[in-house]
Amino acid sequence: MTADITPPHAAGEVEEVRKRYDRRRTQSIDWRYNLLNPAVWQMVHERQRALLRLMHRLGWQDLSQKSLLEVGCGSGGNLLEMLRFGFDPRNLRGVELLEDRYAEARHALPTELQLSLGDACEAEVQPGSQDIVLQSTVFSSLLDDAFQQRLADVMWHWVKPGGGVLWYDFTVNNPRNADVRGVPLQRVRALFPEGRVRGLRVTLAPPVARQVVRLHPSLYTLFNTVPLLRTHVLAWIEKPSS
Repeated sequence: MTADITPPHAAGEVEEVRKRYDRRRTQSIDWRYNLLNPAVWQMVHERQRALLRLMHRLGWQDLSQKSLLEVGCGSGGNLLEMLRFGFDPRNLRGVELLEDRYAEARHALPTELQLSLGDACEAEVQPGSQDIVLQSTVFSSLLDDAFQQRLADVMWHWVKPGGGVLWYDFTVNNPRNADVRGVPLQRVRALFPEGRVRGLRVTLAPPVARQVVRLHPSLYTLFNTVPLLRTHVLAWIEKPSS
């Protein structure tokens, strides 16, 4: 289903998102974001464990039967994870705004996995067709409240009753980066007022993680036992069945 005509403020926010990501392009080769960095691979592994525990608690046993669409799929890393978890590529879909990231995802992912290029709010997706709609650190890059709500409404429209939005994003502002804004759990609840939200604080604050792993990688786990040092939320926002 194609969304209604894009409001002027929404078109402006889409263009601003493109500019924000242009300013971040050097991060892809920055050691702080390299998977070989002990701080990074421990963040990734922690998030994966938390996500698998969540799926287990939801009673999911055969992921190959679940449909999942990722908003802002980037270069395809999260969708590759989902394939490894057991999703069928024919039941996976990604939408990506930026042409270069879309091209990287298309190169990395199976051809059976459907990818769409463009604004997710304009993507042609059947209402109520997805068991899971995933967003990972997308909303923290959206600085316009109205655009955030518009995208949340579109995502919610795609979710089946009994399905939900799978959310991973940080909750605190980064004083060194004006291009992002933390999304606290209360904002998540406001974006999805009809949803049943289960949230879990995860991910040791990256500046802390980078410092402590210099002494020893195991210190990531030790410091991460302090809830106040965790900067992200992993949430399942369930759409009621009736």
